[in-house]
Amino acid sequence: MTSSSDRSQAVDVQEPKTYEVRTYGCQMNVHDSERLSGLLEGAGYVRAPEGSDGDADVVVFNTCAVRENADNRLYGNLGRLAPMKTKRPGMQIAVGGCLAQKDRDTIVKKAPWVDVVFGTHNIGKLPVLLERARVQEEAQIEIAESLEAFPSTLPTRRESAYAAWVSISVGCNNTCTFCIVPALRGKEKDRRTGDILAEIEALVGEGVSEITLLGQNVNAYGSDIGDREAFSKLLRACGRIEGLERVRFTSPHPRDFTDDVIAAMAETPNVMPQLHMPLQSGSNPVLKAMRRSYRQDRYLGIIEKVRAAIPHAAITTDIIVGFPGETEEDFEQTMHVAREARFSAAFTFQYSKRPGTPAATMENQVPKEVVQARYERLVALQEQISWDENKKQVGRTLELMVAEGEGRKDGATHRLSGRAPDNRLVHFTKPDQEVRPGDVVTVEVTYAAPHHLLAEGAVLDVRRTRAGDAWEKRNAAEAPKPAGVMLGLPKIGAPEPLPVATGSGCGCD
Repeated sequence: MTSSSDRSQAVDVQEPKTYEVRTYGCQMNVHDSERLSGLLEGAGYVRAPEGSDGDADVVVFNTCAVRENADNRLYGNLGRLAPMKTKRPGMQIAVGGCLAQKDRDTIVKKAPWVDVVFGTHNIGKLPVLLERARVQEEAQIEIAESLEAFPSTLPTRRESAYAAWVSISVGCNNTCTFCIVPALRGKEKDRRTGDILAEIEALVGEGVSEITLLGQNVNAYGSDIGDREAFSKLLRACGRIEGLERVRFTSPHPRDFTDDVIAAMAETPNVMPQLHMPLQSGSNPVLKAMRRSYRQDRYLGIIEKVRAAIPHAAITTDIIVGFPGETEEDFEQTMHVAREARFSAAFTFQYSKRPGTPAATMENQVPKEVVQARYERLVALQEQISWDENKKQVGRTLELMVAEGEGRKDGATHRLSGRAPDNRLVHFTKPDQEVRPGDVVTVEVTYAAPHHLLAEGAVLDVRRTRAGDAWEKRNAAEAPKPAGVMLGLPKIGAPEPLPVATGSGCGCD
């Protein structure tokens, strides 16, 4: 027989509130979303199961403001959530990131069912703002104009057990005419080197074996203290951290790419032979109009030096097609640089007019149909170059860090996927022995496609790692518990350890 006290206890037991974070844009936003997740979990929320599609108690949009469709995507998604919120009392919607910093009051005017709007400088306030919106029953808009505290001091719910982002700076000191990011993220602020290295050492202690250093212009690190070699010194210091197997960084600016950085890359064994360096345009007149502080010969000179020091380096880039005033001759110069640089991949964008940027009011805006035709020509050229460069990998023996969630067809093909040191994606035959994400396998490349490689033979070697142990431990902790006990955190996938499909995401580095 159940007592009244037992019944009251049963009534008082409540399922924890769930949350979902949707991320748009660059790696900085991806890492900010990890912090937002950490903050919400610290406040007692648990992540909604994968595929919830808005069916959560709190839905957070971490937005990007770089391209025009960012606005349309946000308001379209908010519109789809409006009827769900009506049917679900207590549901809350929050909008943060660069678009929130830019639009502020506009978001609530266009979507009055939004509960919280917060900016790039005060992501740490999200739990407080959600609670305030709930108690006061009205939207909370809080946009800080400058950084309140370096965001790496916030709790973080990392997406991967074996790979991690580490911010070394926030903000940007450049004034590119197409970019609104400096106005939204502020002037560059660098972290203390000791704090960065302490964070990396702590991550390695948790099992992380690969880190990616993040900054809007990552190699400008040191501008706060007037040390032009601070970034190369940081790379070399990372090389002295025991247990750290792979170091990457994104995105550097050609203006700040000095010879000491190339030397540090070549001479530090755990700095990977991979470079993502935005070009934006190969035309000197266009680069001048963009207010980019380098020209074609400077850019190609950096590529030449990197290849001389690191012969197997894979180099990727960002390119904007159709910037105002771009002529056919200007575009041909971009095609010329693509042929000369032999990028392993290029993330190409059609110019998108952004209100508040100088380029938005420039004369000679290029007609949409011209931009589209040029874009298609560049994509076709780069597709062939990427394929040709990948074919050079056939026959090479590579060490891959096994990845999670990167091979969509792995289940059907009985393969696994991993990243080579130069960040190329390789699908390989699943070996008989257990292999976990974070472990390292040695394979021989047998086939090349434009965007991936295949290793169809038997795996040559498997090395179990502390990173694989960390992945296994995390998944064991997140496995469903027996009936009658609250579920643990739902299983999540690992992000790509290196540049996401939009390169730096901002197209402005």
